[in-house]
Amino acid sequence: MSDDTKDKDRSLVTRRKFLAGLAAGTAALSLPVGKADAYVIEEYFRQHYKRLDEDDLKSILAKMEEELSFKYGKKVHAKATPPMDNVIFGYALDLSRCIGCRRCIYACVKENNLSRDPQIQWIKVLEFHKNNHKWQSLEHTNRYYKPKKVPEKGRFYVPVQCQQCKNPPCVKVCPVKATWKEPDGIVVVDYNWCIGCRFCMAACPYGARNFNWGRPSIPKEEFNPDIHYLGNRPQYKGVVGKCTFCIQRSREGRYTACVEACPVGARKFGNLMDPNSEIRYILKYMKVFRLKEDIDTNPKFFYFFSMGTPVKS
Repeated sequence: MSDDTKDKDRSLVTRRKFLAGLAAGTAALSLPVGKADAYVIEEYFRQHYKRLDEDDLKSILAKMEEELSFKYGKKVHAKATPPMDNVIFGYALDLSRCIGCRRCIYACVKENNLSRDPQIQWIKVLEFHKNNHKWQSLEHTNRYYKPKKVPEKGRFYVPVQCQQCKNPPCVKVCPVKATWKEPDGIVVVDYNWCIGCRFCMAACPYGARNFNWGRPSIPKEEFNPDIHYLGNRPQYKGVVGKCTFCIQRSREGRYTACVEACPVGARKFGNLMDPNSEIRYILKYMKVFRLKEDIDTNPKFFYFFSMGTPVKS
């Protein structure tokens, strides 16, 4: 047996022991007796997503549909759409157009079934001062600006979310392999495998991951019933979530919710492998940059200032 195999086995055993105690404690202290107990314990002990065969996955999705349909009073469609061939998703954001309205945030919250209380947001819009002679780091900007109108004079805005790195540091530090990069470039999380250690949050240089401190609260009337196992299904208390480029939409050839919601067309999304895509045009003709390029994460999220005309020859 190789060292890698031994390490994976040890990780599996350790996690199983951890979750066994957690599930047993939860069942003993707070869960109703009966079918709900069995369902929750089964959730805790579910196999890693990448180890599920086709029949197992179908069975899991069917149970997920049944459980969530009952909980939210809507017909739920659960899927696990795989990556498309010859597709690597990329994102570009025109900072000269962004007005800081935060409609992208609201669309993301609704589309991805994020908790309202406690509040979880996968997109952060940061306010910068135009007249500041020194570049402000991401950590020293204002996320909680509240002007009467946007854009506010003397300000510009930089939305930040998961950068879908080619070399994601969050993946490297996960002790149980609960997060990984898919062939289409999307970094995903298996919520049933996550143990909530938050190592990935500490490793992410963009502050793009969020920990669910409380039991997520989603209004029934706002619940999105079209869910993906690796994307917008409701998360549990004690796990980490992040932007997945709306995997439930993008893998079916649709734009992300934030792209569709942007009132000024600042957000661009497409296939980096397609030479005729809009995002390839932007990379070719616009002067683009990426956040924290010096740390070699190689994000697939690009920023640019169009100023109305291309700047590259």
